[in-house]
Amino acid sequence: MLRSKTLFQVFHKIASKIILLCLIFIIGVKSSFAQELESIQTDPEKKESFLNHTSKGFILKTEDGKYEMQIAARLQLRFALPDDQDPITFADFQNQDQRIFKINRARLKVGGHAYQPWIKYYFEYELSRSLLLDYRVMIEKWPWLNFKAGQWKVEFTRERLISSGEQQMVDRSLLNRKFTVDRQQGVEVYGNLAAGGIANFNYWAAVLTGMGRGATQNDDSKMMYFGRLQWNFLGREVPFSGGDLKMSPKPAGIIAIAAVTNTSPYTRFSTSGGGNLSGYEGTNDGQYTVKQYQIETAFIYKGFSWASEFHRKNVFDNFDEISTDLGGFYMMAGYFPSQVISFWPKPLEIATRYAVISPDLNIESNKQREIALAFNWFFAEHKNKLTTELTRFTFEDKELPQDNELRLRLQLDISF
Repeated sequence: MLRSKTLFQVFHKIASKIILLCLIFIIGVKSSFAQELESIQTDPEKKESFLNHTSKGFILKTEDGKYEMQIAARLQLRFALPDDQDPITFADFQNQDQRIFKINRARLKVGGHAYQPWIKYYFEYELSRSLLLDYRVMIEKWPWLNFKAGQWKVEFTRERLISSGEQQMVDRSLLNRKFTVDRQQGVEVYGNLAAGGIANFNYWAAVLTGMGRGATQNDDSKMMYFGRLQWNFLGREVPFSGGDLKMSPKPAGIIAIAAVTNTSPYTRFSTSGGGNLSGYEGTNDGQYTVKQYQIETAFIYKGFSWASEFHRKNVFDNFDEISTDLGGFYMMAGYFPSQVISFWPKPLEIATRYAVISPDLNIESNKQREIALAFNWFFAEHKNKLTTELTRFTFEDKELPQDNELRLRLQLDISF
């Protein structure tokens, strides 16, 4: 374990320096060759320069197209009251009267391809917390058969896979804490099987360590196994992005089912790595066997968007031989009212979400609920937007009185 930790620390330091050098390099290149770039871009014989800026950030590439590097940064500024975190227990509703302003995320992203356009790579680093989030290599030569290795957000749920900078609400729902698989290390095969019309499917299958972000080895011989099958029943995929900013002229919809099984010391995962839900205090190797599945839907058409997830999760304590079933679901919809209301501003979207969690399905009266309303003003689509969100939480427990909380959050996303 010590050797594993040391190797990860070395890799972390190396990757951090590489990303920092990339940022310094691109700033230097842009400054030193500004005049040259201007002459290249105005030369009609030159189709494109070696340095450009697109929605993916700054792009460096070679003339033969075999090498390309994309460098982007994102800041997320957030104000919240009376608290920013979702309430987890009854005590979380008590004595909360704060005003919070923070840099919620500060990300540096480096991606591109090397040797061939179909050999791709991607790094993502959280600057505010000094965390290496993603590092992966993808072989994507054929649409129907692709390969991935490294560390990434497992494609278990749509809500978690969508970037925090491309969501419709300020953040993810109550379900995220209890059901996400988050980032894992391993290998994956995936692709799109498009036979035409409604016979359009995506698939993902992976073998992972099941120990969360930053863990370089498993606790025992049992791995995490993951699979997802997605039916694009209208012949088109719904992008992993919140809302329908493109005002899709043709409808697109998906129905997906995903499942995962894992044995480890953990019952939940997050950006911080492996952890445990409330009520699970053990941390022994192989203590918990977790089996879970979810059914997902999504739809977009002419500014309207829909998404939903239905979850079931079983946690079995191999030491105390106790089994617990958890459940939950959310439904979310968004729309640009300017489609039907002439005086409504075109960049303004309205979105709403309803979520319910049952921490133990055997206790029917124990539930946590969330209902939220958000307004998004898009200055440059998801790359620059302002979100205002009002959320009401309700906590029910048969042994405690019902309590609730009303929360206001304001968030500015900037990517460049």
